Order: sequence, then C-alpha cells, then structure tokens
Amino acid sequence: MPLQCAILPVTPFQQNCSIVWDDASLAAAIVDPGGDLAEIKRFVAEHALHVEKILLTHGHVDHAGAAAELAGELGVPIEGPHRDEQFWIDLLPGQARQWGLPPAAAFTPDRWLEQGDTVTVGGHALEVRHCPGHTPGHVVFFCAAARLAIVGDVLFRGSIGRTDFPRGDHAMLLRSIREQLFTLGDEVTVVPGHGPLTTIGEERRSNPFVADDPA
Repeated sequence: MPLQCAILPVTPFQQNCSIVWDDASLAAAIVDPGGDLAEIKRFVAEHALHVEKILLTHGHVDHAGAAAELAGELGVPIEGPHRDEQFWIDLLPGQARQWGLPPAAAFTPDRWLEQGDTVTVGGHALEVRHCPGHTPGHVVFFCAAARLAIVGDVLFRGSIGRTDFPRGDHAMLLRSIREQLFTLGDEVTVVPGHGPLTTIGEERRSNPFVADDPA
C-alpha cells in the first residue's frame, strides 16, 4: 500500500509539519512538529493513526519546538536530526522566547541519524540524507517507493534555505542540494519546510539559486 503524506502548517511561521503513514497498518510518523499540537493530535485521531515516532529534519524552533512535549505525551521516540544539530536543540528554550512562541524544551533525540541511515514508517523505508548548509545537522527523508522527499529548510519552491544563522554555510547548502537532492530524480515530489510543494525537476529547471541552467 502507498505511503500517505499530509501537511499541517504550524506555528506563526507556517512550518509544514508532515504526517506520513502506511495505508494498510495506519502506522505513522510525525515530521517536524514545531507547535500547534492540538491540530496535530486532532488529525491523528480523525484518521485513527498509530504514531510510532517523531522525525526531525533540524533543530530550529518552528520545526522542533514541540517535539519533546509530543514525544512525551505519545510515548514515542524522536529520531533525527544529525548529531551536529545538538547545539540548536539546546537553544530551543531561548529560540522560543526570542520569537514569542510557547515554551520549548531542549532534549536529546533517541536516535541520531547519519548519511545513508534508514528510518521506517510501518512497512515503508525512508532514506536519510545529511544536507548541511542551512544548519550543520540538517537531514532529509526520502521514500524511493513513493518518490517523495521531505526536505525541511534545504530547498523551497524557487528558493533555498537561509544560511545567515550560526554555522550556516551557503556553499555547503548548494552542494547539499546538488549532490543529495538533485540526484534523487526529476519526478520526485519535494515537501519543503515552508510553502508549496515542488518537484526536483522543477527546481533543477527554474530555481534561480541552483538551477542547472538558470535563465
């Protein structure tokens, strides 16, 4: 059965929290629960999903701010991001205060992820790709069978992630996109951390920051 994916924009930053699940078993994972837990839990209940884990692309508060609280409520592990992201996760309480968001707890994920690791949702495997640049420990989740990539703040429709945060690196971000995302296949659907869906092919053709042959 296919892997399903729903997007719930959360927090004032309208961050795309993704809920992915297996149609047959209803086993699910919640990717980047930055906030608005009532909406996330309502969706889970309405679809009778069985949440197995929380997956994180990186440690910014709009993506990870509610992860510890939700994991505690559901009794599930947090997997990801890469261990180079611990310093951002440690800063979650301060990030929340800085942006006027609800309190956010720091934590240590139950499992750090590395390039080439696999995470599972029901019977589906998602490949982990380490894509530093926006932040040093950013990871991307790619389901080859579904031709779906959940990319956080690495790549957007017509844009790329910011690199002016501590330990951001513009050249490294461009390399991550070209080497880790553009190699996935033009038909792959991209779920960015903010804004509308796109495809790898569309960004290769027209993204002014990383297109193969920008106009």
